[in-house]
Amino acid sequence: MPSSLENKILKLREQINHHNSHYYTHDNPIITDAEYDRIIQQLKQFESENPELITPDSPTQKVGGEVLAAFTKVNHEIPMLSLGNVFSSDELSDFITRLSNRLETSQELLFCVEPKLDGLAISLLYEKGVLVRAATRGDGKIGEDVTHNIKTIKNIPQLLKGKNIPETLEIRGEVVMPIAAFNSYNKKAEKKSEKGFANPRNAAAGSLRQLDSSITAKRPLAFYSYGIGLLINGTLPNSHYQRLFQLKKWGLPLSHEVERKSGIEGCTDYYQSILQKRDSLAYEIDGVVYKIDDIELQNQAGFISRAPRWATAHKFPAQEEQTILLNVEFQVGRTGAITPVALLEPVFVGGVTISRASLHNQDEIKRLGVKIGDTVVVKRAADVIPQITRTLPVKNAQQKEIIFPILCPVCESEIERIEDEAIARCSGGLYCPAQRKEAIQYFASRKAMNIDGLGEKVVELLVDEGLINNPADLFSLKTNQLIPLERMGTKKAENLINALINSKQTTLSKFLLSLGIREVGEATAKNLAEYFLTLDAVIQADTEALQDVDDVGVIVAKHVSYFFRLPHNIEVIEALIDAGVNWPVIKAKEKQSLPLAGKTYVLTGTLQQMKRNDAKASLQSLGAKVSGSVSAKTDYVVAGESAGSKLTKAQDLNIPIIDENELVTLLSSF
Repeated sequence: MPSSLENKILKLREQINHHNSHYYTHDNPIITDAEYDRIIQQLKQFESENPELITPDSPTQKVGGEVLAAFTKVNHEIPMLSLGNVFSSDELSDFITRLSNRLETSQELLFCVEPKLDGLAISLLYEKGVLVRAATRGDGKIGEDVTHNIKTIKNIPQLLKGKNIPETLEIRGEVVMPIAAFNSYNKKAEKKSEKGFANPRNAAAGSLRQLDSSITAKRPLAFYSYGIGLLINGTLPNSHYQRLFQLKKWGLPLSHEVERKSGIEGCTDYYQSILQKRDSLAYEIDGVVYKIDDIELQNQAGFISRAPRWATAHKFPAQEEQTILLNVEFQVGRTGAITPVALLEPVFVGGVTISRASLHNQDEIKRLGVKIGDTVVVKRAADVIPQITRTLPVKNAQQKEIIFPILCPVCESEIERIEDEAIARCSGGLYCPAQRKEAIQYFASRKAMNIDGLGEKVVELLVDEGLINNPADLFSLKTNQLIPLERMGTKKAENLINALINSKQTTLSKFLLSLGIREVGEATAKNLAEYFLTLDAVIQADTEALQDVDDVGVIVAKHVSYFFRLPHNIEVIEALIDAGVNWPVIKAKEKQSLPLAGKTYVLTGTLQQMKRNDAKASLQSLGAKVSGSVSAKTDYVVAGESAGSKLTKAQDLNIPIIDENELVTLLSSF
């Protein structure tokens, strides 16, 4: 009967083989790399302490995964081995010391060093400089023939260039999907409601294992060389570093980060340098690879069953870990944005313990398909806020749907979510405590109420001291309340009170601007004031009436309507007027006398003879309204070159369409 230790080892081997199948064969990992590394390290430790229990079929003695039946098998004449790992400077020092002892040298060893690319290992076989075969690493001895797919990768040469090319040359390297291409691919897949890739490594592996090479051709893959396998009838330098640059001369891609470093200090410096660069590189890396540069010393060092003794990978701290999503809370930002925040079972990621992570918005929750109770993968890169990147297929009977609130969790105002916008926001801008400082700062800004001396730090101080809760409270402040405040004093306090008194006399457009309604800037506030003439008229206007105003489309109309239908916002507005904020009565402009009064135009496409803004201004000066969208109320559409959906909609609605020449003639006729 197996002992307790043997049972543990058998269980670990079963786990690893199961995960190897998902990772290498099906390109669908169900645990993080960090979790996989921990299981492997645990098995290695048990086996190193009990070598009599090591068996040839142990995952520690093998490389990669099985070959898929759908692909032709390729025998590697020289095995494509894996690499051993170190996880700290101490482990790296031990590795170099063991190597020096084995080579019986006291001289500092020279290493060829490079980033450890996180993709799929590939063998490229060239005969007389012509690419004749490409294969995956597979289990190290037998791989998959992916020649047709490899030939679709743009930076892999079909024909080597230059002189002294060996008769037979096998290049080994990594196929990756660059990060920018990976993000772009996933965004497109999301828009089409298709499944994206979990990470760039899976994207590369999944793309190369397509039976239809036309699919692979559409995937933006890249290849980087890192070594040489089979070599027949050819000579190469005795330096690994120089060999790589010889490959580059023949036209094979090489990472820009390949260098030579000496000893533990040089290797450690390189590791730290690449770790700092990690987030700016074009591709995913998960560590650094050190290889003895001297080929003769490589041969002397030799191999163990699954890895060369003369090389190792120095793994970076995990950027991804798996943990449990315990709950979700909703935070309200300074601008009212509602952000779901995941409360996690604490986990150590990228050097810090993480217990909270951003879920961004409602669309992201839907895309991830995440529920409370799920096992999730958390990523932290550099100083980026930790985020959940995917869920793992671990069953949990306690799973619960994440319910997005319909009212602000801080002030219970209605949450506004405009169609086609990802971010939901609290609509209680003047009232919500979470938005208090931002709202008051904007209210006091130069373009709005222009309250001199009421900058960001003063606003923060007044709010923190509990002296103001909304913009209306500003006008109740007294000099004796301000004088004791930090860095205030009598003179500054008196100046601020005077500035507040002076600001009460304003204009309707500036007052509308000061309210901080989303997407209502100076021009829109001015147009609203001139069109409706009174504040009450603006407040009472529905979304249709609001869209009759120049520059106000569907989205802006909804923002204005949301804002004024909230009782809390109206209360603050009434308090401001009660405090004495006022403006002159606006007289209606005699628009009826203008030649294009009452007409609505829409501009679309590219104009050649004038800028769009100039055309718009000219139309407005003649009394026309210029709208950003086509509707049944549109009188004319001006179609320039490359006009798109607006032109199509106008045609569907039988709205008159004029070209740029007709517009120029129209404008010059007045």
